[in-house]
Amino acid sequence: MENTKILKKIEENPVIAAIRNEEDLEDAIESPVSTIFLLHADIFNLYPTVNKVKRSGKNVFIHFDMLEGIGRDNRAIDYIYQQVRPHGIISTKNSHIKYAMGKGMFAIQRVFLIDSLSYENSVKSILSVQPDMVEVLPGIIPKIIRRLSGQLSIPLIAGGLIESKDDVIEILGSGALAISTGKKELWML
Repeated sequence: MENTKILKKIEENPVIAAIRNEEDLEDAIESPVSTIFLLHADIFNLYPTVNKVKRSGKNVFIHFDMLEGIGRDNRAIDYIYQQVRPHGIISTKNSHIKYAMGKGMFAIQRVFLIDSLSYENSVKSILSVQPDMVEVLPGIIPKIIRRLSGQLSIPLIAGGLIESKDDVIEILGSGALAISTGKKELWML
């Protein structure tokens, strides 16, 4: 699936299910979300899980940094690209994002904004790498989302500590294209 189609699907349904365990996968597949982030997977369940999500018609992204049983190097990205074939990957590592994008994969750079220095370093990193999207954590900081979205031309996803429908509305109104959450009740929005 080309990047513009992936972005359009996310834009049309801006709530992303963030899955940390296999038990929540069925609920995410049955929910109205159009995109699923696999935040935890291993070499044994990766391929069947990605295929299950893809068969449901949803976008599926693998959090590369949290994979178990597989190296976290370029050969692992090659394997994921050639054999597993998710819609894309998520990573905090610039080198993983650049390499995946070089393969033609959709890449989401995850950044943690804990203070002014991490904000400045994240902006520099994002501008250098130019990922397809950026996931900002914690997501419950609309003022910072607004500032970051004004600084970057790259679509933002807000994730972490998003607790309510009001939070979702406020964050999307502050410039984020989407939110990611493990809260099942928000998947139904």
